[in-house]
Amino acid sequence: MWNRMTLCVAPAVFAVYIPMCAPHVAPTVQPWDAHMTQLWDKPADLETRDLYYGPWGPERAPDPHAAYTFVARKQNGTNPGVTVADPQGRVWHVKQAPHGNQGAEGPVEVVLSRVLSAVGYHQPPVYFLPSFTMTDAAGTHEEPGGRFRLDLKSLTKRGEWSWQQNPFVGTKPYQGLLVILTMFDSSDLKNVNNTLYEATTSGDPELWYVVRDLGTALGETGRLAQKRSDPDIFERYGFITGVNGAFVEFNYDGWHQELLRRRITPEDVHWASDLLAGLSYQQWTDAFRAGGYDPIMAERYIRRLLAKIADGERVGLPPSRPSRSGVAAPQVHVR
Repeated sequence: MWNRMTLCVAPAVFAVYIPMCAPHVAPTVQPWDAHMTQLWDKPADLETRDLYYGPWGPERAPDPHAAYTFVARKQNGTNPGVTVADPQGRVWHVKQAPHGNQGAEGPVEVVLSRVLSAVGYHQPPVYFLPSFTMTDAAGTHEEPGGRFRLDLKSLTKRGEWSWQQNPFVGTKPYQGLLVILTMFDSSDLKNVNNTLYEATTSGDPELWYVVRDLGTALGETGRLAQKRSDPDIFERYGFITGVNGAFVEFNYDGWHQELLRRRITPEDVHWASDLLAGLSYQQWTDAFRAGGYDPIMAERYIRRLLAKIADGERVGLPPSRPSRSGVAAPQVHVR
């Protein structure tokens, strides 16, 4: 017969189901002592931000015509991948998509990274190539493409950071980040996917709290074998299920539900939704184009995201409240 102590030292999967074993969510310092720019920097130029090349620009993008030299094979994760070097000596970590975009992590990761960086959250340089040329012991041949993440000397990894214990718990940017990830049906809210960088991009070094490995999204949420990057599932999958007292309830079945359960208020959802509503339809289109999505599939995802944003802006408010994202998206015609 298991007692309470036995349950709490059982494998981590039980912590998702049993509230008494869930990690305690609390800030590591007082909110007024946190340097908010380490997590989020308010975008003063949101409407002009480039969601195709992202904040790192075209000059850091991988060359689609170059021959890349094999360095190492990826050893973990669900998608295959390689580390390669380009003719300039730059090192790239490639998360490949061997069966096309549907179900692959790389395209999703690029899209979500573009959106997060546009609205003020730090992201490393990531790009998408549908295929690339690689030279290895077998010769020079074409490889399936995917997400290309660039190693930069200006970004030094300093370990991982915890969703449950960090300086920003309870702040609007922290709560809003969780809301945005939930809108995208991001299932992988695990600390191993969070990277703490020392960034020397301008001036003195600064710590960046970054959410990486964002590819488990745009499908259904779940803990095991969840379907990702599936427009049919994403279109019918729910977002907000209601408001219970002071807190919003979400249709979320992924890891670490304690981050969302009785923690996110309607005001948090409004903050995140209003932030995303500042993006134009063209910017949304550019983000999905950056991930290699064809226009028809991209439009399906965008329309569902805009509907979620509209729901988020209205949650807990009278139905008559107007939504910034309520304007119908233009039709996309493909020749």
